[in-house]
Amino acid sequence: MRILVTGGAGFIGSNLVDRLLADGHEVVVADDLSSGSNRAPRAEFHQLDVRDPALAEAAGGAEVICHLAAQISVRASVADPLTDARVNVEGTLNVLEAARVNKVRKVVFASSVARYGRPQTIPVPGNTPAQPMSPYAASKVSAEAYLSAYRALYGIEYTTLVLSNVFGPRQSPGGEAGVVAIFTDALLGGRPTVLYGDGSQTRDYVYVDDVVDAFARACGPRGDGGTFNIGTGAQTSDRALHSLIAAAAGVPDEPSLAPARLGDLPAMAVDPRPAFDGLGWRPEHDLASALKLTVDWVRNSQ
Repeated sequence: MRILVTGGAGFIGSNLVDRLLADGHEVVVADDLSSGSNRAPRAEFHQLDVRDPALAEAAGGAEVICHLAAQISVRASVADPLTDARVNVEGTLNVLEAARVNKVRKVVFASSVARYGRPQTIPVPGNTPAQPMSPYAASKVSAEAYLSAYRALYGIEYTTLVLSNVFGPRQSPGGEAGVVAIFTDALLGGRPTVLYGDGSQTRDYVYVDDVVDAFARACGPRGDGGTFNIGTGAQTSDRALHSLIAAAAGVPDEPSLAPARLGDLPAMAVDPRPAFDGLGWRPEHDLASALKLTVDWVRNSQ
């Protein structure tokens, strides 16, 4: 199968490209290299912005498009909502138009748990209504609406994967990177680490290989028209996460504390069980072993 991956040189996208190539697919990557440069030599590569009309040419012959290219910073979206919308909403429309003109069968879309806002129930059920509380979250929900419209109008199938806190090899510790990458980079470099508040804030951490497996499964016929939470359902506190990473790195577990940041959610986890039946997917990596794999990868890549 010929599959186009937008954002295929980034953290999740490049891991997905490797998996699809290993599965024997013909893979095309479209990426502007603005936030990642992990290029797979065996994949056809097009350096372009997701809004570029040339994306239609890159999508030629594709049966599936995995759409991961995005502006991913919540803070940047608050500071500049227009740019966020231009990349995430206009970019998704450009992907859908490329799919329409090329008669692509399906788009697999990377959404975010940010769509849920401040949910009342944790783990968050998959049928929880969207309640975006940032321009970034609003752009994801808008993109989901366009996927539904294009399915109804043009018959383009889609599967939306609502990603929890993804971590693993190739995640950058810079910018608004995940806390796993930030802690790992600092601890291996002998630099101080900081927990905000009392360290009791929780998140649902899912290993990148498990996320990639969900995308690979969604490229097939399963999950058409569906939206699935991709996480573990388990909550891990910042304090516990720091201890696990310090143990994997073999360094002292001595973070400092700083005042809680305004607007941070106290807790988040998603219910992934509908994906067990809908996609035949479930997370295979436990947190401790996946953190050890991540720490070892970072150490060996330094």
